[in-house]
Amino acid sequence: MSAEKVNLWKENAKPLHSNDDFFPYLEFYPVKTAKPVGAVMVCPGGGYAHRAPHEGETIAEEFNKQGIHAFVLHYRVAPNRNPAPLDDARRGMRLIRSMASKFNVKADKIAVCGFSAGGHLAGSLGIHFDKSNYPAIDSIDKLSCRPDAMILCYPVISSGEYRHDGSFKNLLGSEPDSTLMEHFSLENHAVSGVTPPAFMWHTSEDTAVPVENSLLLASALSRNHIPFELHIYEKGRHGLGLCPEDSHVASWFRTCTEWLVSMGWKD
Repeated sequence: MSAEKVNLWKENAKPLHSNDDFFPYLEFYPVKTAKPVGAVMVCPGGGYAHRAPHEGETIAEEFNKQGIHAFVLHYRVAPNRNPAPLDDARRGMRLIRSMASKFNVKADKIAVCGFSAGGHLAGSLGIHFDKSNYPAIDSIDKLSCRPDAMILCYPVISSGEYRHDGSFKNLLGSEPDSTLMEHFSLENHAVSGVTPPAFMWHTSEDTAVPVENSLLLASALSRNHIPFELHIYEKGRHGLGLCPEDSHVASWFRTCTEWLVSMGWKD
């Protein structure tokens, strides 16, 4: 399925904090609808080293089948470091909001969905959306970049005991600053009344990103009275995406869609 591509930043202008010649962009997968419906911005995983194809277009198309708009964020990865990926996520969310009327998107019902390190990026957007923002370049940057919900799929969350070393090294460098490591240990920064509600799922067999990452964030959300759902499946490797080989784990997508609908993504 072909999708419209839109550069996040100015055409042919190197984005701030870039270390290569990649131009980050959004792929649009809107649904045809007579009335506004919600949307999801999808952030593929890949350890902040690449963007996994099976966690992008196929996810967007599945949301489309459920009557929900989707946008795939092709954000910067290594050799680009922080804050480049989060800059791209903030800009992507604002860009979607700026085009809400064009695509019949509910501007107050835009979720972010991320997988593995893309889950860390999605969680960082939800938790740190208002911190260390890049300088505004146009009127789009006057819009809020806070997602209205977070969907975190086997996410990298913590920089502590259960961290995924590769993701943090790619994001922050081989000898990351301890203050930044703490800043991006997301379970330490959930704020009541600010952090959006979350839907999370993980498998207890995940050996790449331990399930404790989701458990730690769920505990933090609970302490701070932030609404969330957490689904832990017993079996399954890391990086399952839609889980086509396992109908039981694949139920996460139906459950997630029901969660979005219950919050008004579709009337």
